[in-house]
Formats: sequence, structure tokens, C-alpha cells
Amino acid sequence: MRVLGVDPGLTRCGVGVVEGVAGRPLTMLGVGVVRTPADAELGQRLVAIEQGIERWLDDHQPEFVAVERVFSQHNVRTVMGTAQASAVAMLCAARRGLPVALHTPSEVKAAVTGSGRADKAQVGAMVTRLLRLDAPPKPADAADALALAICHIWRAPAVNRLQQAQAAHRQAQVSSRKVTR
Repeated sequence: MRVLGVDPGLTRCGVGVVEGVAGRPLTMLGVGVVRTPADAELGQRLVAIEQGIERWLDDHQPEFVAVERVFSQHNVRTVMGTAQASAVAMLCAARRGLPVALHTPSEVKAAVTGSGRADKAQVGAMVTRLLRLDAPPKPADAADALALAICHIWRAPAVNRLQQAQAAHRQAQVSSRKVTR
């Protein structure tokens, strides 16, 4: 499984590609940051993020895109920019027919470090260890993007099984209704 992780942001949008399957060593295929100038007009910044993500999709051909789920913060302006960058990533994936998964920051931290309350340094250290890197990716947005991809690779099999079981249950309910009518 090849996953593009996206840590959305208007100024720095972290991107990272990880390949592998749960239970096996993972491989980093690329990591970076799509940057936009803080003084640029919002529309221009969103176009720059779109172009950057499109390049990553072209270069790495992922099968899935994992995006950090935006959560409410005290600074509404910050959360709006993050949400807009997140929407651009989802749009780019949807345009190509790629499945998109949203993971909360605490889900990602728990998957990678074992604690949903881990700090940036702990996430960076575990990403470094899990991907057998010489040093933590910089800036933290890049490490967070890799953590998102790792989280998705590890969680996807369980999530897929759960979704299949729910679908089978719904189908069984529909079939039982037809029999009783």
C-alpha cells in the first residue's frame, strides 16, 4: 500500500509518501513541505498548494491519501486556513478517484507513539525509528505527514474489516426484511 500523508496548512503543508503493509517494515518514498508566502492572496496560496499536491500525486502515484482531520482551535483564522488546505488535498485526491482517509491528531499520535498525547518531538523520533531514517524530518509538518501515512497503513486493514462487517450486517438486515414481508 502506498499512501500520501498530508498535514494541511496554508503556510506549510507537510507531505510524505510511505509504502508498506501493517506488520512489515515501512519505506519512506518522499517527504517535503509545500510552502506559500504568508503575504500572498488566499486564492493564490490555495492554487500553490493544489499545484504542489498534484506534483506529489504525479511523482509518487499513491493508492490512498491520508489527511489530518481539522479540529477546532482557539484561533479561528488558523483553523480556517488549515481547513481550506485540507479541502484542497481532498479535492486533488477525489479528482483522481483516490480514496481519502481523515485521521485526528490524537489517532495519529497514538498509532505512531502509543500515546494520543505525544508531543511533536516524540512523533518525529518514532517516525525516524519506524522508517529507519538518519534524522527526524524537518520541519515538524513533514514528520507529521509521514506519521499520517504510517497511521493509515496500520489502521486501514482494521477499518476495512469493520466496514465490510457493517456492510454485511446491513445486507443481512435488508434480506431478513424481504423474507418477513
